[in-house]
Amino acid sequence: MPVDVHAGQPTAAQFYRNSRPSGLLTEQFNHRVAAWLSLSAHRLRWTPTTLTACNLVLGVATSVGVLLLAGPMAVGDVSAWLVGLTAWTLWQLAYIADCADGQLARVTSTASPAGGRLDILCDIAVQIALVAAIAAVTTAARPGTPAWLVAVFSGSWMVNLVTSVMSKEGTNVSLVASEVVAVRLVKLVRDYSFMITLIAAVIAVRPAWMIWVMVLFTAINSGFLLASIAQAGRANLTATAKGTAPR
Repeated sequence: MPVDVHAGQPTAAQFYRNSRPSGLLTEQFNHRVAAWLSLSAHRLRWTPTTLTACNLVLGVATSVGVLLLAGPMAVGDVSAWLVGLTAWTLWQLAYIADCADGQLARVTSTASPAGGRLDILCDIAVQIALVAAIAAVTTAARPGTPAWLVAVFSGSWMVNLVTSVMSKEGTNVSLVASEVVAVRLVKLVRDYSFMITLIAAVIAVRPAWMIWVMVLFTAINSGFLLASIAQAGRANLTATAKGTAPR
């Protein structure tokens, strides 16, 4: 719940409670760290936009760095372990800032449509840069990577962007809404925190395996898109049959 910042200082717990529902790893790690970042930002009189800018700069700069180092990594001139670990740390910090800007805005009642649009546009820029970094690592490690795979992967990744926007607007409906831990573990494959962890781990251990990461996410995102279309179609047909569909 929003608090009167003039009546007393909010706590990290209040910031955490104002997190949006998300994936298991995001909720248990990123949102908790973000709550402390939000508290610190509030004490420093930072605005949510400042945290949004941190996400943009850190996220894009890290992906550009990985992209530029993809070639040197492929020939062994740069330590893949160092690049992977550094990328994971900075990507996670960027994502934590992304989680924190919303917490700060909601707790301090400073959320606005303009701020929400800026947040979404920055998320898009960060994810485009991430996709470019993944493609660069893959093609550098495996020069024979088919161009169509890179294209389909890049296109299917946009499903993440769309569902992220829908989630922030409150219009995204989970295909499997169960809160059972086993189900949430399965759904980790669409948790952004897990995704960047997997990507960074593959960079560190074996960059040549990134092609299989591309195949995995292409299959998952394409399947999710088709399932979502089917679910939305059924819901629309049901609403039409009941005469409740908007005209």
